[in-house]
Amino acid sequence: MPVFNPRTALIVVDIQNDFAHPDGSLYVDGAAAVVTFANAAISEATESGALVVYTQDWHPEHTPHFERDGGIWPVHCVGDTWGAEFHEDLTTDAGPVVRKGVDGNDGYSGFSTRDPESGEQQATNLETLIRDAGIERCVVLGLATDYCVKETAADAQRLGFSVIVPTDGIAAVNLRSDDGNAAISELRQLGVEIE
Repeated sequence: MPVFNPRTALIVVDIQNDFAHPDGSLYVDGAAAVVTFANAAISEATESGALVVYTQDWHPEHTPHFERDGGIWPVHCVGDTWGAEFHEDLTTDAGPVVRKGVDGNDGYSGFSTRDPESGEQQATNLETLIRDAGIERCVVLGLATDYCVKETAADAQRLGFSVIVPTDGIAAVNLRSDDGNAAISELRQLGVEIE
């Protein structure tokens, strides 16, 4: 478990029903263990005065992000549906929520969204939240290793934060069997600490 303090932000990435529940449309194997680890980390962070921030996919019914509309993903985390809700076992009252993909953009990183057609990027309010809190270090965990966790951790590193990703707090989609391991290697090369 990472050590938390008031200069640390715990970023809890997309622990939502469509990813974390076996009935979800894009269920990630190993998600139950991630929920358990996340709750322990949230408790430690809260007790230590660290900032806790949740990210949440929140898509419209139609978006180029979805396979039916030209993307690669099954329909998932449509706003105001069961699939978009946080997993029922996750502690969700420890801090603010940053929603991404709201306008139909790809929302892999908690820090930014990207137009799936033009590639244009737009910042979310996550960086402002953590800079305003005087944060120097980010602990990033959640779902999934090879997409939203990787992109969020990479962006935090590029923005100048010290970043830790605890391997007990992540699980991969693995569209290709080694995607999760490749994501971890990529993060290490960027200077992210893998714990």
